[in-house]
Amino acid sequence: MSSTANRILKNTGWLYLKMAFSMIASLITTRIILQSLGASDFGIFNIVGGAIGMLGFINAALASATQRYMSFSEGNGNLEKKKVIFNVSIVLHTIISIIVLFVLVIAGFIFFKYIFNIPIDRVVAAIYVYCCFIVSTVFTVMSVPYDAVMNAHENMRYYALVGILESSLKLFVAFVCAYTMSDKLVVYGVLMAGISIIVLIILRIYCHTKYEECVIKPTVYFRKKDAIEISKFAGWNIVGCMTSFIGNYGQGILLNVFFGVIVNAALGIVQQLQGQLLLLSNNLLKALNPVIVKSEGNNNRLSMIMWSLRGCKFSYVIVAWAVIPLFLEANYVLELWLKDVPDYTVLFFRLQMIRFLIEQCTICLSTSLSAVGEIKKVNLQSAIFSLMPLLLCYVLFNHGFSPYWLFILFIIVVTIQGALKISLCNQYCNIGFMLYFKKVFLPVLFITLISVSFGSLSYLIFDRSFCRLIMTCLLSLLGLILSSRFFFFDNQENAYIFNLIYKLKEQYYKMR
Repeated sequence: MSSTANRILKNTGWLYLKMAFSMIASLITTRIILQSLGASDFGIFNIVGGAIGMLGFINAALASATQRYMSFSEGNGNLEKKKVIFNVSIVLHTIISIIVLFVLVIAGFIFFKYIFNIPIDRVVAAIYVYCCFIVSTVFTVMSVPYDAVMNAHENMRYYALVGILESSLKLFVAFVCAYTMSDKLVVYGVLMAGISIIVLIILRIYCHTKYEECVIKPTVYFRKKDAIEISKFAGWNIVGCMTSFIGNYGQGILLNVFFGVIVNAALGIVQQLQGQLLLLSNNLLKALNPVIVKSEGNNNRLSMIMWSLRGCKFSYVIVAWAVIPLFLEANYVLELWLKDVPDYTVLFFRLQMIRFLIEQCTICLSTSLSAVGEIKKVNLQSAIFSLMPLLLCYVLFNHGFSPYWLFILFIIVVTIQGALKISLCNQYCNIGFMLYFKKVFLPVLFITLISVSFGSLSYLIFDRSFCRLIMTCLLSLLGLILSSRFFFFDNQENAYIFNLIYKLKEQYYKMR
């Protein structure tokens, strides 16, 4: 197995260890919080807490830009350049965090006066929660340069350990909320904000101790030219991520305005589940993205293309093994997890999973465009396609359409957006249409049809029960494994997998 593939596997292993712990902790946390707050307060938390999405789009945009330049410099082996990028990033993120603070404070007045549809007796609690999210957002933005350094060095072991600690703290917060005699919504918001501060402190101490480039000397290492270049790159990322945030957060606003907090609670539950499933692909991408950018930084375009296409395939198959059985058994799983399932939750979940799977098919192509520096067009497309469904849904809801049309429109838009992304990669990254069709689309189509067919067999054998859930999972996984072996992975990829299995067996016998 090549050193690159071996490194990706090790890093992915650490990230999936973190994911497994975080997923279990999050599922338990969500159930406790839903029971503690109730459907109404949970809906309020989702709509008000959606302001934390400001953290999401700013953090994602800035982190993507910083990580791109840090990984590119790592590929060139230029320590001086990395110090410059780190200091430029520290200065930019400090400025951004101050701007974010003022923007969120001003936005809060608008949200509470004109947008939020919150019961009068819960407005004060919602304001407290919003203020906590402002604090959390500011500290999270300031942690971006340290995340970028960890990512560029591919130090996923320490990143995983910090993630496990963060999930443990969130679970602790859930138990505190369950037993506190104070306002549970306020307590939850305050303690969740505290977690982001703790994580920043831990990352900061570790990076300054471990890595040479983590030296804060802007008078020595700050370069105006690099600051402008990174700012332009981050600016286009912010456009794309901000409109993506508005698209996601706007879903909750629309449903809340037209259908109330109960339907919004259903959306909140679906987004919680998707957040956990997103970890399946994000953990792989976190290990893979630096490799793609470093390959381009090292002038190895062929390697960049190879790992980009493999990233799309691997991300899809990793997500599919969980999504397909959950899609088939959505009714039973949600009842088993939540007991009382809000209306529309099952339908929302199934439609969202279709969109989620479609997104995986082109997920690494954005990294390819970022690696070659072509980020403008892809973010302009993202801006248009993130906002379009909201405008169409506003018209549909005013004419009496049901809330599930929101998800149908997003599925259509995501499909068109993926096709346009392939077109951009054909133009700028030498990833041709036929190459993508052969390496990604056809394998994905085959394994999906076979896995769904296998998983559906349990419906012919069992009545709805835990036994049928287990059989659905096993049969769909069997279909996925068999189809992946013969239709999905090429010879080299199969060799990687068999080599990995052989090494795991060796480790097992050594431990015995």
